[in-house]
Amino acid sequence: MFILLSAAVAPGLALLSYFYLRNQMATEPRKTLLQSFFFGTLITFPIMFIQYVVKEEEAIANPFLANVLFSSGLEEFFKWLVILTLIFRHVEFDDPYDGILYGASVSLGFATVENVLYLLTFGIDTALMRAILPVSSHALFGVVMGYYYGKSKFAKNDKQTEYLVLSLFAPLFLHIIYNSILTFEGYWVYLIAPFMFFLWWFALRKVKLAHQHLVQHLFEQNKI
Repeated sequence: MFILLSAAVAPGLALLSYFYLRNQMATEPRKTLLQSFFFGTLITFPIMFIQYVVKEEEAIANPFLANVLFSSGLEEFFKWLVILTLIFRHVEFDDPYDGILYGASVSLGFATVENVLYLLTFGIDTALMRAILPVSSHALFGVVMGYYYGKSKFAKNDKQTEYLVLSLFAPLFLHIIYNSILTFEGYWVYLIAPFMFFLWWFALRKVKLAHQHLVQHLFEQNKI
């Protein structure tokens, strides 16, 4: 059991540590990040409950609508809502790169609990594939979401609302593509690899841009 739980939790913590260590200019309090991670774990249960009820009641008959659009929208909306209500106006969200960290943290909290439940059901043999695909994809969706949250909070023009909207719909669009690929039985393996390469490239580009925004932010505050 210990080995299984370790295999389920390790990918999420490793990815969060990676994005945390990418921030070389400022250090976000670990306590706040862990709280964000915890918020992400909590939303797993209402999300899974809603998904279960919808499935059992056959509220959405079309499989594509249920498994792709509804599932993607539900998960990304809850993550987006947690950041908006509990983190966005927090005093420690004080530079553009923080959005990356908080977005990844909330997403990985959700992905980690989901991963634990999945491995408890299907066994440790699926651990590697889960780490490469669902856990990392959630982390990257969170990075994209957090990037636009950071842009929105520190925008000095009239684009704050635009960035806030993008913080929801950009990761949602990526999540829909990801879930859509998984519906191609027999072919999804050939499609998911190039998509994951693109997703990593796209998210790491956002990380780089957020770091540049951070440097500019610190310069304007005469901290560098």
